[in-house]
Amino acid sequence: MLYYLFEYLKNIMDFPGAGLFQFITFRAAGAFILSLLISTIYGRRIIDFLRNQQVGETVRDLGLDGQKQKTGTPTMGGVIIILATLIPVLLLAKLDNVYVILLIITTVWMGLIGFLDDYIKVFKKDKGGLSGKFKVLGQVGLGVIVGSMLYFNDGVTIKEQLPKEQQIVNKDGRKIVFGEAHKSTKTTVPFFKDNELEYSKAFSFLGDGYEKYGWIVFIFVTVFIVTGISNGANLTDGIDGLATGSSAIIVLTLAVFAWVSGNIIFADYLDVMYIPDSGEMTVFILAFAGALIGFLWYNTFPAQVFMGDTGSLTIGGIIAVIAIAIRKELLLPILAGIFVIENLSVIMQVSWFKYTKKKFGEGRRIFKMAPLHHHYQKSNYHESKIVVRFWIIGILLAVFTIVTLKLR
Repeated sequence: MLYYLFEYLKNIMDFPGAGLFQFITFRAAGAFILSLLISTIYGRRIIDFLRNQQVGETVRDLGLDGQKQKTGTPTMGGVIIILATLIPVLLLAKLDNVYVILLIITTVWMGLIGFLDDYIKVFKKDKGGLSGKFKVLGQVGLGVIVGSMLYFNDGVTIKEQLPKEQQIVNKDGRKIVFGEAHKSTKTTVPFFKDNELEYSKAFSFLGDGYEKYGWIVFIFVTVFIVTGISNGANLTDGIDGLATGSSAIIVLTLAVFAWVSGNIIFADYLDVMYIPDSGEMTVFILAFAGALIGFLWYNTFPAQVFMGDTGSLTIGGIIAVIAIAIRKELLLPILAGIFVIENLSVIMQVSWFKYTKKKFGEGRRIFKMAPLHHHYQKSNYHESKIVVRFWIIGILLAVFTIVTLKLR
């Protein structure tokens, strides 16, 4: 909203300094600071409200140290993250930008699913919460919406570098490096020199015109990633500060990619895919990062509030959508490696247990407990040590992901 106000002041009234709001970096920095202040200052009030309403966590007895002491800790704290993200975005972002609209829809959609799950657990006293089928249905539904918008919306385009012989200098003395904006299902493949993959080529066996079926593969991939990453974030949210800190590292890295992808100069310099208007996502991403860091103030050990599924499902959904929108989804197994490992540990544990029970009549386990962070708790590591070491791994993965910009 403020963006449009200052745009009016600049264009109509020539108000001094109003032009600052034209710069993404200025608005992104403002969004980060504002979200950080909202989550830390008003977060305390929301926590007190949740405690007064007796919105406390019911902890299942898993035989872990310090677990019983967490019973009654306010949950549904993901509301803090959502509000601290959306308020700065509504104030400072361009609300007619398709990518910003998509991220707002993602936040509200996944927030409502998570809120409903937490509501059933807390107020209906049903520890199972929302049925797994309905959670997956909600994730798939969001994946279809996101995939459809990114594929069919005319505002979602890319520009590809022209061959050297076609790069000319225009009348203003500027070199024209990129061709015209066009629709595409291309994405970035790490570690390869010609690092672009065209999803529609999965139907190349159909002959001429196969490109029109590209939306099928693109939407399927989108659904898979949204579901996988949101579940991964949900599983990672098991000990104080683990999911919040890990997510902040991932999100700040995605902010770098979003800004570079939306800046024609840096996209050319780093030889990455240029995605017009995608830089505006940086405002949303930094608001989200500020909200996560502010929430971490209260979520570190010993946690004064838990995010609940309201937060964890929302976090995973947003991360997935950002990565897909900037065509960096194939980097998620590296960047969001913590989420992927947590997911895989559960899949491996359950699969092996079922297989051995069927074959030997007795279920056997790979880990002492899944997800993976509980395995280390069972190995007598203090949860603070587990969290910090996971953060360190997350930072290393983030650095390696950024290095892939030139590692081909």
